[in-house]
Amino acid sequence: MTRMNRRTLLKTAGSVAGMAAASSVIGTPLIAQERSLKIGSYGGYFENSFKEFVYPAFTEATGIAVESVTQPNSTDWLVTMTQATQAGNVPADLSLYARDTMIKASRIGGLLAPLNTKAMPATSNLDPYFVFEDTTGPIGVGAMSWFSAMVINPEEVEAPTSWAEFWDSSKFEASLGLSKNFNSQFLDIIAATFFEGEATFATKDGIMALIEKAAEIKPNVALWWSAESQMEQSMKNGDVIGGQYYLDVSNLMALDGFPIKPIFPKEGNPQDYGSWCLSSISDKGDEAAEFINFSSDPATQALMSRKIGTAPLVAQSKTDLTDDEFAFVSGTPSIKPAYEAYLDYETFIKESWDKMLAGA
Repeated sequence: MTRMNRRTLLKTAGSVAGMAAASSVIGTPLIAQERSLKIGSYGGYFENSFKEFVYPAFTEATGIAVESVTQPNSTDWLVTMTQATQAGNVPADLSLYARDTMIKASRIGGLLAPLNTKAMPATSNLDPYFVFEDTTGPIGVGAMSWFSAMVINPEEVEAPTSWAEFWDSSKFEASLGLSKNFNSQFLDIIAATFFEGEATFATKDGIMALIEKAAEIKPNVALWWSAESQMEQSMKNGDVIGGQYYLDVSNLMALDGFPIKPIFPKEGNPQDYGSWCLSSISDKGDEAAEFINFSSDPATQALMSRKIGTAPLVAQSKTDLTDDEFAFVSGTPSIKPAYEAYLDYETFIKESWDKMLAGA
């Protein structure tokens, strides 16, 4: 299993100077030069792994050359693509968008082209949730995913079966580490554990009920972390014995001998994902369809899990991933974040969350 920190890699892309997209052409046979595709992905190790393992396999299978384009995080990339579309430029034919950014692009309109899923039969392997549609049709197909997870120090506490146990002060008083960010998906965990899931976010009253429940856990929280390194160090030091952290990093820490164990409780863990989206002014729709079809194949999903450390968007049974390989990057059940609510009520949620943390 490739040892890597996916979030560090994603953040590497955010440090790309300005908004310029650095690109490089993957070496391909001359016969492939007649057909090509510019594909954007997060930089650093993440992009390098695509260039080393995924793109060459795609070119070998289809004869389509890939030009790799380094894109920053989805939010900044949306700004770049909006400006480029207005100028009539195509920095990348296909790009990776987080679901919330994809929703933003849909609401802006005119940035993403509808995808011909009939030309992508392998997308039938994906849960329909990962094929995002708006009024124009399908505009995003899931590429890969990642989880944040319940974590514990197995030397200090027995594995909980439910997130609700974190509210038990007899077990976890002043010993948990949770993210300080309002959109870190802890509210989604609360919604899945104590309320009606995503539907709870439909009203401000529902959102306030979630935040009030979050306030009840404050006596058990030793660390509200804003940087991943804070939670990592606190788990290593034993300053906290449980909390919410990233699945792949937790497994890497465990392999290095640190006392941390990720758990999938009965409510599940939050699952986030990125989607392939086609620029509205790209003329590479056919090539894009071939790549998305290739990406959706269970064999490619397994390849990305092994070489990039991402969770597959297809059932384990459709891949050749072993139980250990699958558990390293994924698990069940999953909690789907309330993406649209975080956009629609962003200011309200953030202000209410910050007031809760401040004790107001």
